[in-house]
Amino acid sequence: MSGTLPIALIQTRTPATAAAGLAHVEPLIRQAAAEGAQFILTPEGTNFLEQRRGLRDEALWDEGADPAIAGLRALAAELGVWLLIGSAIVRAEQDADGRAANRALLIDPAGAITARYDKLHVFDVDLPNGETYRESASVRPGDRAVVADTPWGRLGLTICYDVRFPHLHRALAQAGAVMIAGSAAFTRLTGEAHWETLLRARAIETGAFVLAPAQGGTHEDGRQTWGRSLVIGPWGEIIAKADHDEPCVLHAALDLSAVDKARASVPSLRNGRPFGPPQ
Repeated sequence: MSGTLPIALIQTRTPATAAAGLAHVEPLIRQAAAEGAQFILTPEGTNFLEQRRGLRDEALWDEGADPAIAGLRALAAELGVWLLIGSAIVRAEQDADGRAANRALLIDPAGAITARYDKLHVFDVDLPNGETYRESASVRPGDRAVVADTPWGRLGLTICYDVRFPHLHRALAQAGAVMIAGSAAFTRLTGEAHWETLLRARAIETGAFVLAPAQGGTHEDGRQTWGRSLVIGPWGEIIAKADHDEPCVLHAALDLSAVDKARASVPSLRNGRPFGPPQ
């Protein structure tokens, strides 16, 4: 793998409807393309962010009808860039419970969707203080990992909570991913504690570039997200970082030969061995 790839991560504070979401992100993508990015990545929930179930249901579209997705496909074609919608919240097909899919969409310079990935891991937790959170009640999890082809090498797709599952990232790398996207809307509490550490660990373990565009700030539904979008190299080094929560464009140039160098120096993807359960 060789060559340098100019990329841009878009950090957003996405509003609560798809039309507003498109209006929010479009000028940032235009800026990124004008400044030379060939591959542009947006965060989780690029089309809209709304966790209040009734309002979320009102804002929800089928993938093919969502105005933000349609607008971003047209924008990629106009600008002649590859664009990863880090995720769009869309109506899950044939889900009897009315849940959404949290779906990453890779768009080529003709505006065609070349890959889809539904977030595998949903956050269900019973906290010690008695609070309960069930993401699975509103989001239907996916059932397969996805590695997509790009002109620069294979791209593994992950979304937010997926970052806490090393075996997913290892599987993506073993399937040929030289870049792994980790779009997110990380909460402020866990983001401050874990965001950077988890992303650097995933890059080191896989010997891949980890590209993590994030939501940041206080959203219309009251949630607070951490921001601090990051580009991590395959040796675990920080290549680019937003040090704030504000919407912005974060540029980086990826030297793709670094993947082969890192994996040759630490061949853990080849050296793993099957083993029995602990005794």
